[in-house]
Amino acid sequence: MDWLDRMNNAMEYVETHLSEEIHYDQVARIACCSTYHFQRMFPFITGVPLSEYIRRRRLTLAAFELQQSGTKVIDTALKYGYESPEAFSRAFKKMHGVMPMSARDKGVSLKAYPRLSFHISIRGDVEMNYRIEEKQAFEMFGVATVINDAGDPFEQPFVEIPAFWTKCVADGTVDRIRAAAGLGENGQLHSVLYNNHGGKFSYMIGYFLPQSGLPGEFEKLHIPPQTYAIFATGLYPDGQSGIHELWRRIWGEWFPSSNYEFANGPEFEMTYDRGNDMYEMEVWIPVVNKSAS
Repeated sequence: MDWLDRMNNAMEYVETHLSEEIHYDQVARIACCSTYHFQRMFPFITGVPLSEYIRRRRLTLAAFELQQSGTKVIDTALKYGYESPEAFSRAFKKMHGVMPMSARDKGVSLKAYPRLSFHISIRGDVEMNYRIEEKQAFEMFGVATVINDAGDPFEQPFVEIPAFWTKCVADGTVDRIRAAAGLGENGQLHSVLYNNHGGKFSYMIGYFLPQSGLPGEFEKLHIPPQTYAIFATGLYPDGQSGIHELWRRIWGEWFPSSNYEFANGPEFEMTYDRGNDMYEMEVWIPVVNKSAS
C-alpha cells in the first residue's frame, strides 16, 4: 500500500468517527507512522493542524444537521463532542458567524469545510538536497525554554522561537554562551528541539559542550548516537531566511516520498558563517529507515 492510500485510509477513519472519540494513535497507525510523525507532517501538507481539521469537519456536519432536521442543539452538541450547549454555541458562532439556532433560518450563510483527500500533485521539479549521516553521541550546553505548538504547529514555533532568540540576545545570554564555548563575538550558535510531549517541546540555544566541562549557569543536554537526515537552507545574509520553507518541504514533501520515518530524538537547527556576510542553516532530523524497522 503506497503513501496516498495510507493517508486516505487515515482520513476515512477520521471521517467515520467524527461523532465519536478520535484516537490520534489509531490515525497514525493507519498511516503507518508514529503519532508524533503524523501530527508534525499533517499541518505542513494541509496547512491546518489535525485537531483543527477535525473541529471544522464536526462543525460542518453539525450545521448540515441543524439546517436539515429538527435535531435539538444540545443533542447535536453532545454528538460532536461538546460538553455543553454553551461550548458548542461559542465554537459554532466562531466558525459560522451565527448561533446554532440560526442555522435553520432561511437565507442564512454558513461555512462548509470539505473532507480532505490526498492526490498526486505536480508542482514543479524543485530538488531537495539532503544527506544521511550517522552521528556518535555528543553533548550540547546552553539555555532552554518550552515552545507550545499545540495550537498551530504549522506557525506557532516560528513566532515563539524568534522571540526567545530576541530575548537571549537582548539580555546578554547569547554573548555568554559564545564566551563559554570559546567563540568570537560573532560566533554562530546552534539550537536543539527535544522532549516533544503533548503539543509542547523544549528548545535550547547553545553549542557543543567544551572539553573544560559545563559552564555554571547553563544546562547540559546529552545527545545519543543517531542517524540523521540533514538538509540545508542555502546561503542568506541573515541566516534565518528559508528555514520556515525548509521545514515545510521536509515534512510535506521529503518524508512522504522517502523511505524514512522520524525517529524519536532531538532535532537541530545548525547555523554556519559561510563568509562574505552570508550564512547557512542546516536542519538535522533523526530518522529510521522504514524497510529496516
